[in-house]
Amino acid sequence: MPARVKAADARGALGRALCAAALVAGVAGCAGLRSYDEELHATVNSAASGNIDAAIKTLDAANSGTKDLLYFLELGMLQRLGHRYSDSQKAWQEAAARVQPGDLPQGDAFDLLRNASSYVVNDSVRPYNGYDYEKTMLLTHMALNFLAMGDFAQARVAITQTHELESQIAEARRKEIERVEEDAKKRGAQTSFKELNGYPVETIDNPEVNALRNSYQSALSHYLAGFVYEALGEASLAAPGYRLANELQPNQPALEEALRGLDERMSRPDDGMTDVLFVVGSGLAPALQSRQFRLPVWIGTRTVLVVASFPVMVGTQFGRPPAGLAFDGGADSVSLTPLTSIDLMARRRLLDDMPGIMLRSSVRAASRAALQAGLQQAPQGGGRDSGAAALGAAVALAIAATSVVVEKADERTWRTLPAEISIARARLRPGLHTITLLGADGMRTADVNISGRYAVVDLRLLRGRLFVNAPQESAASTRRAP
Repeated sequence: MPARVKAADARGALGRALCAAALVAGVAGCAGLRSYDEELHATVNSAASGNIDAAIKTLDAANSGTKDLLYFLELGMLQRLGHRYSDSQKAWQEAAARVQPGDLPQGDAFDLLRNASSYVVNDSVRPYNGYDYEKTMLLTHMALNFLAMGDFAQARVAITQTHELESQIAEARRKEIERVEEDAKKRGAQTSFKELNGYPVETIDNPEVNALRNSYQSALSHYLAGFVYEALGEASLAAPGYRLANELQPNQPALEEALRGLDERMSRPDDGMTDVLFVVGSGLAPALQSRQFRLPVWIGTRTVLVVASFPVMVGTQFGRPPAGLAFDGGADSVSLTPLTSIDLMARRRLLDDMPGIMLRSSVRAASRAALQAGLQQAPQGGGRDSGAAALGAAVALAIAATSVVVEKADERTWRTLPAEISIARARLRPGLHTITLLGADGMRTADVNISGRYAVVDLRLLRGRLFVNAPQESAASTRRAP
C-alpha cells in the first residue's frame, strides 16, 4: 500500500522548501554520498597481495576525518592479518566502546534529532551502530586474537561477553520490531519490500537465509566457547556451547562428536598430544550496493512513482571453501566442516532490517513528492502570488533533481570479515608441523608450531593468499604447495 500524504499549501511551504533544498544540496558532497563498497576495493586488494601496511594506509586515507565504528572494525582485522595482535585488540576495543546492543530510541526528541536526516536525505547519514552479526563477530574475533596470543583466560572473558551481548540484542530487536510497526502504522507507510518492483527478493529471502534462527548467533562463536571452556577444564560450560553450536548448524557429525565425546576427552590422561582446533575462513563478507527503484506514493487522490534507493546484497566471488587439511606431507588429513556463513548472516540481517529501511524510504519519498506537488500548484491571482509560484516551481525542480543524486542506500558494512568459516579438529604432537589447506583452486601450505594441551590455529584464505594466526606464529610461514 503506497504511503498516503496531503499536498502542502504552496505559499506556506515555500520557506520550508528552501531550507529543505539547502539541506539536501548540502550533503551532496559529504558522507551521505559515500560509496563504501568502492572505497574498500583498494584496501582489500592490498591486503590480498600481502601488503598489510599499504592496506592500512589506504583505509586511513579514506577515513581522514572522524574515525567511526566501521573504521576500527576494518583496522583491527587488517592488523590481525598482519599478526599485530596487540594493535588489533586496541582497535577492536575502540570498536567495542562504540557498540550498543540495539539502535533503540531514547525518547521521541532524541530519536528525531539523531535520525531525522535519514528521513530527509538517506540512511548513510545515520550514525553507524554496527549490524547485529558484526557485534557478535567482533567479540568472537577478539577471543581468537587472545587465543593466537595463547591467552585462554582472556578468550574466556570475550566469550562470556558474547553470550551477554546476544541476550541484549534479542531484547533490542524485539523492541525495534515493535517500534517500526507502530511508526509505520502512524505514518501510513509501507514496510514490505516484496512488492517493490524489480528488487531481487531472492537474494535475502530464500530457504537458506530463512533457516537461520537470527542474524547474530553463530555456531562458530558457540563451538569456540565449548572448546575454550573445555581447555580450561570447565565441562559444565563447554557442553552448552557445543550443544548450541549443534542447534545452529545441525546434522554435522564433527559437531555432534564434540558434544558426545566431551566427557571422555575431559577424563583422558595427558598423553603429551595437542588437541588442535583449526578455524578456516574464506573470502569476504558480502557487499551492499545502492540501487534505485520506483516506489509508489499517494499524492492526494493519485499515485505517483518516486525514485527511491535500497541496499542490495552482492556476494563476493571467492570460489568454494576448502574441503580439508593435510598434515606433514599428507600422511594424515581431516575434512573441514562448514560451521558459519557470515554471507548468510548478513543476508538475514538485511531481511530483518528491510521493514525499517522501507519505512524511512517511504517517508522520504512521500515527503519529497508532497513538497514538490505543493510547490508546483500555482496560486490564484498575480503579482506576489505569481512570483511565489514561479519560485516554488523552481525550488521543486531543484529538489527533484538533487533528490535523485542524494537518494542513496547505506552501503556500509564490515567487509573484511570472511564469507564462510569451517573447522577441523586434530590431535597432533607438539612441535613444527606442515599444514596443507586443500582447496578447489589448489593447495596452500603453512608451517605452524604447535604446543600445549589445547591450541587454536586460524587460517584465512583471501583471494588465494593464506594468512595464519596461531600461537608462536613468528615460527610460521606460508607458501603455495607445488
